[in-house]
Amino acid sequence: PFACWEHYFHFLLKSISVTVIEARQLVGLNMDPVVCVEIGEEKKYTSMKESTNCPYYNEYFVFDFHVPPDVMFDKILKLSVIHSKNLLRSGTLVGNFKLDVGTVYSQSEHQFYHKWAMLSDPDDITAGCKGYVKCDIAVVGKGDNIKTPHKASETDEDDIEGNLLLPEGIPSERQWARFYVRIYRAEGLPKMNTSIMANVKKAFIGENRDLVDPYVQVQFAGQKGKTSVQKSSYEPIWNEQVIFTEMFPPLCKRMKVQIRDSDKVNDVAIGTHFIDLRKISNDGDKGFLPTLGPAWVNMYGSTRNYTLMDEHQDLNEGLGEGVSFRARLLISVAVEILDTTSSEIMSSTEVQVESFSAPTRSATGKVEEFFLFGSFLEATMIDRKIGDKPINFEVTIGNYGNQIDGVSKPVAGRKKKKDGVGESDEEESELIQNSSDEEAEDDGDLVSVSTSPPMKPVITDRNYFHLPYFEKKPCIYIKSWWQDQRRRLYNSNVMDKIADKLEEGLNDVQEIIKTEKAFPERRLRGVLEELSTGCRCVSKSKSYCDANIFCEKNWFLTVWQLYIIQPQHSIPDVFVWMMSNNKRIAYARIPSKDILYSIVDEERGKDCGKVKAVFLRLPGKKGFGPAGWTVQAKLEMYLWLGLNKQRKDFLSGLPSGFEENKAVKGTGLQVVPPISLVYNSKCHVFQLRAHMYQARSLFAADSSGLSDPFARVFFSTHSQVTEVLSETLCPTWDQLLVFDNVELYGEATELRDDPPIIVIEIYDQDTVGKAEFIGRTFAKPLSKMVDEHYGPPRFPPQLEYYQIYRGNCPAGELLAAFELLQIGPAGRTELPPIDGPTDVDRGPILPVPLGIRPVLSRYRIEVLFWGLRDLKRINLAQVDRPRVDIECAGKGIQSALIQNYKKNPNFSTLVKWFEVDLPENELLHPPLNIRVVDCRAFGRYTLVGSHAVTSLRKFIYTSPDKRANNWAHTEKKKKKKKKGEEVEEEEPDESMLDWWSKYFASIETMMEVRDSVCSQVYNKELESEFDHFEDWLHTFNLYRGKAVDDDDHNMVDDDRIVGRFKGSLCMYKLPLSDEITREAGFDPNMGMFQSIPHNDPINVLVRVYVVRATDLHPADINGKADPYIVIKLGKSEIKDKENYISKQLNPVFGKSFDIEATFPMESMLTVSVYDWDLVGTDDLIGETKIDLENRYYSKHRATCGIASNYSLHGYNVWRDPQKPTQLLAKLCKEGKLDGPHYSPGGKVKVSNRIFLGPTEIEDENEEHLALTVLKHWEEIPRVGCKLVPEHVETRPLLNLDKPGIEQGRIEMWVDMFPMDGPAPGPAIDISPRKPKKYELRVIIWNTDEVILEDDDYFTGEKSSDIFVRGWLKGQQEDKQDTDVHYHSLTGEGNFNWRFVFPFDYLMAEEKIVISKKESLFSWDETEYKIPARLTLQVWDADHFSADDFLGAIELDLNRFPRGAKTAKQCSIDMVLNEQELPTISIFKQKRVKGWWPFVARDENDELELTGKVEAELHLLTAEEAEKNPVGLGRKEPDPLEKPNRPDTTFLWFLSPLKAIRYLVCNRYKWLIIKIILALLLLIMVGLFLYSMPGYLVKKLLGA
Repeated sequence: PFACWEHYFHFLLKSISVTVIEARQLVGLNMDPVVCVEIGEEKKYTSMKESTNCPYYNEYFVFDFHVPPDVMFDKILKLSVIHSKNLLRSGTLVGNFKLDVGTVYSQSEHQFYHKWAMLSDPDDITAGCKGYVKCDIAVVGKGDNIKTPHKASETDEDDIEGNLLLPEGIPSERQWARFYVRIYRAEGLPKMNTSIMANVKKAFIGENRDLVDPYVQVQFAGQKGKTSVQKSSYEPIWNEQVIFTEMFPPLCKRMKVQIRDSDKVNDVAIGTHFIDLRKISNDGDKGFLPTLGPAWVNMYGSTRNYTLMDEHQDLNEGLGEGVSFRARLLISVAVEILDTTSSEIMSSTEVQVESFSAPTRSATGKVEEFFLFGSFLEATMIDRKIGDKPINFEVTIGNYGNQIDGVSKPVAGRKKKKDGVGESDEEESELIQNSSDEEAEDDGDLVSVSTSPPMKPVITDRNYFHLPYFEKKPCIYIKSWWQDQRRRLYNSNVMDKIADKLEEGLNDVQEIIKTEKAFPERRLRGVLEELSTGCRCVSKSKSYCDANIFCEKNWFLTVWQLYIIQPQHSIPDVFVWMMSNNKRIAYARIPSKDILYSIVDEERGKDCGKVKAVFLRLPGKKGFGPAGWTVQAKLEMYLWLGLNKQRKDFLSGLPSGFEENKAVKGTGLQVVPPISLVYNSKCHVFQLRAHMYQARSLFAADSSGLSDPFARVFFSTHSQVTEVLSETLCPTWDQLLVFDNVELYGEATELRDDPPIIVIEIYDQDTVGKAEFIGRTFAKPLSKMVDEHYGPPRFPPQLEYYQIYRGNCPAGELLAAFELLQIGPAGRTELPPIDGPTDVDRGPILPVPLGIRPVLSRYRIEVLFWGLRDLKRINLAQVDRPRVDIECAGKGIQSALIQNYKKNPNFSTLVKWFEVDLPENELLHPPLNIRVVDCRAFGRYTLVGSHAVTSLRKFIYTSPDKRANNWAHTEKKKKKKKKGEEVEEEEPDESMLDWWSKYFASIETMMEVRDSVCSQVYNKELESEFDHFEDWLHTFNLYRGKAVDDDDHNMVDDDRIVGRFKGSLCMYKLPLSDEITREAGFDPNMGMFQSIPHNDPINVLVRVYVVRATDLHPADINGKADPYIVIKLGKSEIKDKENYISKQLNPVFGKSFDIEATFPMESMLTVSVYDWDLVGTDDLIGETKIDLENRYYSKHRATCGIASNYSLHGYNVWRDPQKPTQLLAKLCKEGKLDGPHYSPGGKVKVSNRIFLGPTEIEDENEEHLALTVLKHWEEIPRVGCKLVPEHVETRPLLNLDKPGIEQGRIEMWVDMFPMDGPAPGPAIDISPRKPKKYELRVIIWNTDEVILEDDDYFTGEKSSDIFVRGWLKGQQEDKQDTDVHYHSLTGEGNFNWRFVFPFDYLMAEEKIVISKKESLFSWDETEYKIPARLTLQVWDADHFSADDFLGAIELDLNRFPRGAKTAKQCSIDMVLNEQELPTISIFKQKRVKGWWPFVARDENDELELTGKVEAELHLLTAEEAEKNPVGLGRKEPDPLEKPNRPDTTFLWFLSPLKAIRYLVCNRYKWLIIKIILALLLLIMVGLFLYSMPGYLVKKLLGA
């Protein structure tokens, strides 16, 4: 009962890591994109890439959160691409993509890996896709390690459509949709203001107002919408709808609806409701869009009395389980898919709020009168802290029955009656209006009674009280009015019952598998058949059973439970509150569906009309952590909820034998419910026997790392304790507790089938102060009535394990059995006798009787004592002379004393043994305790640390003949595939290959090498592959100090580890058969640990190879790190500080380090990655620890990996100083095997197995044969095991400050060579490949059909001033432009212009390497790796404004389409259908010439052809380029001739005469002549008019 709710407050430390790799197909011309990653309030940006529509970032971001999981999963993760953002302006949004963290978490491995997020524009939903961003998103919690799938070939991931970032089952084409959330009205709001102010107001103004100003806020997909505020109203009516526009299906699962109180200072939440969209929609064939209501949703939160500082405010925000009804809200949700093509659509996604007309009254269903009845049969385990004031219980449903908080009645003068509870719909009030105040006609004065009478508690024991409800059981009953939505709750109940059966069945199956009983598949088939009959779709299930189907069934169960919860509940949950002195103390919340009555059995709630144990707990945060572990009270309660008209059945389920005690009042026309029940008939008397055998793996409650446990058993009003056992985590009490004369009320059959619960609490006894709580578990006894026989199959009961919980963390297991025996008229004499002798030394303590305690047999336990490691100081003193004590079932043994721990921490005597009696049943074996003590002067001992081996099963000895791997099979495997038989492909040049070729071949990124030369790359630690190398030497962690609860995150279990004990155990039944001890060379002193190496100190050369690190946690503010390696082993430390790698989160180190060490003193190797800082100390990013000793001594031979083939020189040289033949001979000798015998024809025989090896190899033939055997060593019977191959392991880097969260991973391996053996050769060179220098020469010959952009000033003709720009590494670094071809009228341009791009290139990774300073302030250059892509753009030159971008093409130099032969054949298809066309690589072709299209996006985001370019690409290595140099442009050496351009291509203001001549002569010749003629004419007319009057005058006057 306590497990389900604590996780609400359980703050999780989780980090979300996002890697933004690249973006493609971004919409826009010549943009400078930046990607912004936003989670919640936090934003992080990538760097800006200039002038590209497909930028490559590969940047890694980490967001750390410390919040409850629900808050975490509701956070919205938003990826946006912003165009040209800088310090001064925020840039323009290209598009964004939203999903919630919960969606990422629900993916497998909690991550999306290399997926493309599709961007859309929130301001214009008609626009379609705005581009794609490729990213990895992972949610990493404490102790999760990210599993990165090893990259296959890159080409698969370029298929964008197939790799969209969407959960499975969501279509790749998502549509826009409108989400309409309609808010109708609310009821029953609590006061949200103090009444003092209100009274003052009333005195002055004389008006009385409701003390709350509510509004509703809806949050969805990172957007918020609010309704208007309804001033002063407990029953506000809004009738408004909030409209969200979002993609459908949405990637945000929950919608949050909150009623808030508007306040001048700060608004507070009144209640919160989450709508899970998955529960109100269905994506099947008969599916429907998310639809809800109109329905009432109930909101729960803190208690209703208003205080200024509400300590439970979190509950109102929706965190944790509400402890009281707050309000109910009528809402509906609808979704409409938008047709984005229609014109009248609103294109923005802003939230809108608008009002709508009020709905009809009957929309929410008919209002019915409900009746709730409850009876308290028993109240025990009431916490003593409450004090001994009288205690009573209150039951409420909604606001009905709530008496002490008073109910806020609306002031609106409607007269309401209902026991001071004014909570009902308008219709109801009309129903009630017409009845008189006494309600006499209908129910004979039925006034609800919602509280039990107060009673003084009685002491049970030192921790708990109980209430003396002996024969008189108080009752409560409440009438309430709700919309009748029972049908929905009935459906829930039907499904609930099916799910319960399924769960029970699955648990059975799991138990069968765990205890290794026979035929789990039969039980599973039964469970599935039950399920299918339950679903009424009987399907014949086939016979199958294995772990996978199991996981699937469990998955099915979770999905099933998701659907049980009814989103449209109408009847609120029932709350039971315990009050002391009129203060609310503790509560329980009971879902109304569980107690809802129905005539049909399946539909009835599972607790309806049944007596159930109800545990009360403290509200809110108080009930969390140690305070909430004590039970506040345990009630045995009977509850019934149904329609008032079905009331006749409400007492049917009570235990029989009671009389109703009614409140004497009125004539009582109808059945009046009783206010208490009196049991007169005699009750049943029982004896309870609790057989407390033992507990194991208990929680360590003392600072020594142990506990002094005792158990306290509660049953009904009785309690008893076991004895205290000191200093152990695995107490064997072996004690029988007898409870006599337990009185139980009820029917015999019920008590037999469903007896009351027993509560067992385990405490740690402290010498001072009160005992400390360790954990609690619940059990049901097996009950026997008087008339039953005590005997098989039910009796005597079997011991079984009960899981002990502390809060909701497991705190151990209890092995016990419980039986409840009825005492008949003849008294106790008829009971089975308790025959245990009362122990002399244990006093009157009864042991567990024989039939129940396990059958014992004699075992011998041999212990191998090897050594102690890493012991920490104890109370500041160093451990000097430690000893190990082993104890099991009361017997034990001590190791030899280590005389000087500093000099040699190994034991001198290796093997000791002791004999002990253990149960035959392996599952009941007691744990074995290992304790290390330090022997101080004067015979004092101090406990250093302890370890409990809970399961001894893996140490049980099996004789070797059982392990002699079935011979028959191994013989058939003789024919091995010959290594040399593969078809020889064209072999790459050996000199070209190096260690990295082998590495890349192993992780399959580039197949450069023949198959045979791969080494194994493990993407986890070597230990997990080879079972921690504990094949004979085991490591036991020693713990000390108090264990911590999970709530306190700062201390992790690792901090309790004070050292490690190395050794092993072997147990077997006595007597042992002779053949083992008679074997040749059997050393009786070593027992079962024959042929074990000696543990004297040994000198070893350790060679550590570090290949690279990936996904490091950023350590600097700029989101990068400057990593370098530090290696520690014992006292020696190697710091590689000067070789730090600047600003890299995926550094390639490629280094090897040699350290000499002496085992056992120095055996823990630590490889750390630090972050270099110019100022201040360097920070640790993460470290990994490797126990070299276990590797060194392991039979898997982890000293030096076995290569896949034997060669004497080159990059694949044999590293081990011993040759394969020597190794094989040594292994055969140690395993006492016959062989190896080499025979001609490539055969080798080892212990009657024949292996075939390659025959074609002339030199060193035997070595190759021996190697074949070593690679198949696991097939050798009896001694065979897999030998560690040549490998690279990937280890997680951890940091103590961020416990359990991976800080990155490091790829490395370790070789070890004993110093007394032959010296190894020099270390292999694994230094990172140096990029190769190349020069790419691009000649731009011509362009054609370039779109014409400018209008001519004079003539209005279309023309363009064309030039071409190109770059390889980035626009800033190396862009080059041709000269301008002015005034092209046809889109043709002639250039004959050469670009030269030198670059450094890594063949294996297909990346260009550039080093540049990140900013002016950077200390040193940072190395970037970018894909090899050549970008060519065509521009229109403008002199007074910015140049216009016309089009571009990007050619990936490794795979780009072959150019067309002529301009005519060149089309836009070369870009659109790039996937289908055959591609070429410039690195293979060296020289290519052809026509390629230029493209750009038009207004509708469609690609259009904007020109064509004829270019020639020529790739040379740096040496070749030096031999025949060329000039840039058309310069020397090797100049290109001038292009033959038409006369029109010049610039008019540079040569105006030429321009005029051109204008005059060519185009406007006739026009100019006409103009001149017209002008002459005009002049003549003018002159004529001008001189005419004078002339006339002259004529007239006759001058």
